[in-house]
Amino acid sequence: MLDYVITPPEVTATQALAEVVEVARTVERLGYKRIWFSEHHNSIGLACTAPELVIGRVAAATSTLRVGAGGIMLPNHAPLKVAEMFQTLEAMFPGRIDLGLGRAPGTDGVTALALRRSREAVLGDDFAALADELFAFFTGGFPDDHPFASITVAPQVPELPQLWMLGSSDYGARYAAEHGLPYAFAQQINPDAATAMLTLYRRDFTPSRFAERPRSSFSVIAFASDDAAEAEDFAAYWTLTMSKMRSNRRTPTSMADAREFQGAPGYAAAREAMGPRLFTGTPSQIGNRLRRLAEAGAADEVMIATPHPELAARERSFELLAKEFGLG
Repeated sequence: MLDYVITPPEVTATQALAEVVEVARTVERLGYKRIWFSEHHNSIGLACTAPELVIGRVAAATSTLRVGAGGIMLPNHAPLKVAEMFQTLEAMFPGRIDLGLGRAPGTDGVTALALRRSREAVLGDDFAALADELFAFFTGGFPDDHPFASITVAPQVPELPQLWMLGSSDYGARYAAEHGLPYAFAQQINPDAATAMLTLYRRDFTPSRFAERPRSSFSVIAFASDDAAEAEDFAAYWTLTMSKMRSNRRTPTSMADAREFQGAPGYAAAREAMGPRLFTGTPSQIGNRLRRLAEAGAADEVMIATPHPELAARERSFELLAKEFGLG
């Protein structure tokens, strides 16, 4: 599953980060295989600015669940520091750490400048060079005459974290295929391209030291409930949240806001536009949609994000979908 660490109006950041641990324990018990945390900056209503810290806390509170970043926005970071952070996590929790790599800023332009420290870095696209550097740090692959060849990434570990390439366009699919990385497609960002990108990746995959065969997943926003009104409340909540984000209205959304939004003149059109990006309904309705999409793109896994503001509702949805897919 994928977690944005949401902080609705009635929940503090401290509570939200504690809830993340509870959710992780719940989904581990239910049979889910991995949980990832996103990286977003300058976002009201989210507490996921430092996924590497959340990973450590959650991995310490679980025992079998794979825990990772979905992902680290590499242009925001020094590759050496990323390698050190994730080898440290791998040393503490061997065989359980994932590192998903993204090339988007995860924020607005001004915040990207604050993170990257130069306008050239913000305006340019240096992901490929940064990724090459990261892989060289991980594998000791710098040429002898490279200025970084003498650097040893500590702590040293026998196995690397599992690397994934994230994406919502053909760039990520092609990069993952060419470099032999597992690939995670963000269906919630670009729903119409899911099948094409997953197919492109699998068709063009080249084996590497990171993966011998293609491995793919796609992420979706999903909320399962046997109560149609509850499912529609969540759809309204997320539709309003995304609408606020696009219009730079910097206030978190509550379920009361969502219910009021359902009576607004523009709700029907906004909800229809959001439709392909939302998987809501009964467990069987969601399950059927996910199976069709997974089959069409030959995906190995589905990553479910359920940014519902109420913990009990989130956990109930995860339980319903676990039963639908026979997990555990």
